[in-house]
Parts: sequence; C-alpha cells; structure tokens
Amino acid sequence: MNMRNKIRGAVLVAGLALAAGTLTGCGSSSADGGKQIIRIGHNQSTNHPTHIALIEFEEFIESKLGDKYDVEVFPSELLGSQNEMVQLTQTGAINFCVASNSLLETFSDNYTLFNLPYLFASSTAYHASMDDPSITDPIFESTKQAGFEAVTWLDAGTRNFYTVDTPIETPADLHGLKIRVQQSPTNVRMMNLLGGSATPMGFGDVYTALQSKIIDGAENNEMALTDNGHGDVCKYYSYDMHQMIPDILIGNNAFLEGLSDEERAIFEEGFELVNQVQREEWVTAVENAKDRAANEQGVNFLYPDTKPFQEACSPMHEDMLAQYPDLVPIYEAIQAYNEQYPSDES
Repeated sequence: MNMRNKIRGAVLVAGLALAAGTLTGCGSSSADGGKQIIRIGHNQSTNHPTHIALIEFEEFIESKLGDKYDVEVFPSELLGSQNEMVQLTQTGAINFCVASNSLLETFSDNYTLFNLPYLFASSTAYHASMDDPSITDPIFESTKQAGFEAVTWLDAGTRNFYTVDTPIETPADLHGLKIRVQQSPTNVRMMNLLGGSATPMGFGDVYTALQSKIIDGAENNEMALTDNGHGDVCKYYSYDMHQMIPDILIGNNAFLEGLSDEERAIFEEGFELVNQVQREEWVTAVENAKDRAANEQGVNFLYPDTKPFQEACSPMHEDMLAQYPDLVPIYEAIQAYNEQYPSDES
C-alpha cells in the first residue's frame, strides 16, 4: 500500500472510532441502549443489487436480533476502497465488506481459481459451481488465518471489455491500449496475453481515468456503464465474456466466531438471503442497464467471436494447475458442470 492509502486507511479507522465512540475488534456500541454496531461496506451505489440485498440483510438481522445489533450499510466506498475495506475487516474495525474475488487473490492463492479467464462454459455452469459447497468451501475458508472468511457469493455477471474510441472485435484490437483491470496478478497476466497494457487501479478511480484518457478502456459488467457512468465516456462494449468472477461478502473471523450458535444460525440465514435477493435483482438490473446504455448513453454493443480470446488465455489454465495442484480437484469439479451446462451464450 502506498503512503496515500496508508494515511487514508488510518483516517478511516480514526473516523470510525470517533463516530462510534469506542471501537473494538468485534464491533462497537451505539449510543442507544448499548447495541453492537455491525458495519458493512461496499463500493457500489445505493440502487445496485448488492446494496439492495444488504439492506434486506440489515432489516432481517434487526428483525431477529434488533435488541442486540444495529446493522449499518455503507455504499459507494464510504469506508474506503475495496482493498482498504478488506483490511478493515481483517482487523475488525468493520464487520463485513463486499470484495471482488480478484482482489481476494492477493490474500489467498486459492481465489486464483475463480479469476481464471474462461473458467466457466456458461452462466448456468457458473451458478451451479458457486452453489456447490464442495467447490466453494475450501476457497471461502482459506483466509481464516488472515482474519476473515467468505460468508456468501454475489453475482457480478460476465466481465467484458469496453473502450472510449476503439471497438474490440479481436485480441489484436487491444494492442497498444491501456485497459484498467482489477488489482490481481491473474488479471494483469490475462491482459498481457491478450496484447493490451494492464493498468490496475481501484474501481473508484476508473471514471476519472477514462474521462481524462489516462486509460483507453476497462473491463467489467454492464452495470459499470450506467451505475458508475462509464458509458458516458466509453462508447463500445464488447462481449468477449472473458471472466465470470463473483463478488464475495466477507466477515471478520473474530466477530463470526464470537456469535452464539443461535445467532450464527440467524446470520447464516441472512447470508442466504443476501445471495438470493442480489441474484434476483441482478437479472433485472443488467437488462435495464443495457437498455439505458444503448438508448441514453449511445453505447454500441459488439458480439465478437470469443474463440480467439479463449485461445490466447488458455496457457493460464495449465500454468495455474501446475502451480497449485491442490486446486485440481476443484477445477475438475467445475469442468463437470461445464460438460453438464455447455455454452448458452448467443
């Protein structure tokens, strides 16, 4: 972390402490009745499916345990960037946050698997894999020693390239372009194989970088065009479908282990609610985002042949399996779902 981010993180922690009065590793007490404040941070807007689902979680927990817990949801990077929020969750300064799987790769090598380009053959295979505990549990629990664990996954759709001026029809079109990627080694390697210039940066900095042409494009789902205004600047969105990377709701390990059995059961029910609501809201939100991007922002949607992109990224599969042999059984379980649910994308 650079000095600016270190200072920003320290300010965030200090601000939380001042706001709460007393900040402890497992949360803090509110002014009314000594309830324990549960803070949840994410980087999306208030109309995003993730925020809608977390508000449902807030209402559910308070309906069951409102005499003890006061849940507060902080959207739009109010508690810092994703990287900062993960670190705050590690220490217990906040209780939960939503982080991209790509970022979590820097905390546990196991998350590298879900970042692989073209890991899933279809959205159906993706959902089936993520709903299978035998696939997700070894990965979700791999960060306990780091101070946090994943409690559920959230659908972040299919990641595709979008650019200011250059339509992306083949990997060759990426040559010479600076493309923002998430802050993970896997994403940097993917861009290098595809011929683009990987530019890792926090999501909150992307709009300004696009507007000032520090970067030529980015890669994300359709919601980034509308919810974050990227479609005001980028006029080409290309469905190369290089990744289906989940967002992950993570929780501070000390807080989770401090819950009673009854409380933990209620929280587990709440985590399932987050997953269900977010995925239902996601379907509608993507449809609306695509319609708005095309008709209000003037974004052109392109549908290139994905095979050349897949071929360029294929060495990453062999290299990852050789480097992380413990992940081979999980990879093979995903391939079984791929055979059961082959490509359903037109």
